[in-house]
Amino acid sequence: MRTIKSFVKRAGRMGSGQERAMAELGPKFLLPYQPSAINFEAVFAGATGAEGTNDSKRPVVLEIGFGMGEATAQIALTLPGTNFLCCEVHEPGVGALLKRIGENNIPNIRICNHDAVEVIDHMLPPASLDGVHIFFPDPWHKTKHNKRRLIQSPLVAKLAARLKPGGYLHAATDWEPYAQQILEVLSAEPKLKNRALPEHPELAGYSPKPHYRPLTKFENRGIKLGHGVWDVVFERR
Repeated sequence: MRTIKSFVKRAGRMGSGQERAMAELGPKFLLPYQPSAINFEAVFAGATGAEGTNDSKRPVVLEIGFGMGEATAQIALTLPGTNFLCCEVHEPGVGALLKRIGENNIPNIRICNHDAVEVIDHMLPPASLDGVHIFFPDPWHKTKHNKRRLIQSPLVAKLAARLKPGGYLHAATDWEPYAQQILEVLSAEPKLKNRALPEHPELAGYSPKPHYRPLTKFENRGIKLGHGVWDVVFERR
């Protein structure tokens, strides 16, 4: 059976600010990969809650692939009562998010610079997550490359098993054929149900953009060019 990969390793040169952030903030905010379950209380020790208190039992959201971290940082600031475990293999992106964490004093993010699938398999126990974010994953436009797309049944089954009942999986894409595939794959997972259908049947299964997902410069540029964006939000039964 072909191993699921959540990424294709991309080369990239880190800027001086990113390198400095890696050196200065990495020891606190980078979470090394380990082949054993995470202790979230230990991982997020020191994170400050919305009321200024240290609360390591707050909700935990996994983000897979955050790019340069613009949206991730904004979401963490918008939801200070939630802890975010963020996976990304592109080191300049990791450095960029660390830089944003330092500039904005964001305490509720931890970064794992490792393949998200291995993190899910070995570090996340069943029913341990309150949410999953997958924003603008590589659409692999060519039909012959569609099999490389991240959001497919095997991965969705893994994520569904790690969501708590009532937890959510939120994916967003600006490539309509991929949006259709995401909707089909999530609809076929028996542990999940579509959150948007009861309240927004007119959207045919898609969701209005949740308040916490910001409009990034990248997305805004696409909208001005006439590109659509599709949000899909499902909930663990």
